[in-house]
Amino acid sequence: MKNIPISAAIGLVLTAMYFIAAIFAPLLAPYGMAEVVGDVWEPSSSEYLLGTDNIGRDLLSRMIYGGRTTIFVATMATILSFTTGSILGFLAAVLGGWADQVMSRTVDLIMSIPSLITALVVLAMVPVTIPVLILVMGFLDATRVYRLARAVAVDINVMDYVEAAKLRGEGRVWVIFREILPNALSPLVAELGLRFIFMVLFISTLSFLGLGVQPPLADWGGIVKENKDGIVYGIGAALYPAVAIATLAISVNLVADWVLNRTTSLKGGRG
Repeated sequence: MKNIPISAAIGLVLTAMYFIAAIFAPLLAPYGMAEVVGDVWEPSSSEYLLGTDNIGRDLLSRMIYGGRTTIFVATMATILSFTTGSILGFLAAVLGGWADQVMSRTVDLIMSIPSLITALVVLAMVPVTIPVLILVMGFLDATRVYRLARAVAVDINVMDYVEAAKLRGEGRVWVIFREILPNALSPLVAELGLRFIFMVLFISTLSFLGLGVQPPLADWGGIVKENKDGIVYGIGAALYPAVAIATLAISVNLVADWVLNRTTSLKGGRG
């Protein structure tokens, strides 16, 4: 595509690199995810480009596999939260009345408790698996998407072209997916990048606290936890995943900002 800003191009390249590395992790990683190949915390060398971790596993391989897990969980949780939150938010705006009040007050109740605390309580009571993490993270974050989707849909729902669709006899499904959704796309796209990064930070935090991705699987938060003691001795193994999280966050936000600028023309509706 032409006329892509430099910032967006950098964001696209970095984001694509992370996703490609995640998809082709078994082909790119020089060693197995849990394979012990050397001594503890060996420095960078031609054999181990990023050195080894706290038990002698190749850190580059752990980073690649960890990125795969982190990006997969964050992506699936983001899709779940946006699908659930957007549909429920649009539905609440279209239905109005008591249905809107019940749904909105329920969301307010859930949001009154910090998401991290809720997740820790739930994950402490159930077996922690990848599907469970995706469900917990996705449904907790859906409350924030719901608030945004409902706020946008309430404004769009009173537009002339929506009223015309209702007068033609179009059903609620038509109104939601053919009238409201296209015109709510711009703010949702902007929020999509932020929610994805929040999911990356969320899963990394849970893993750092011991209730996220469980060993021997790797993720960036878990790698920080495993190697944090090395910082005291001047070993930077825990810093690599932190840098990866930061650069992924920046690159995704650069792409989201560019997409937002390209879709702002949809914001005003079709009236």
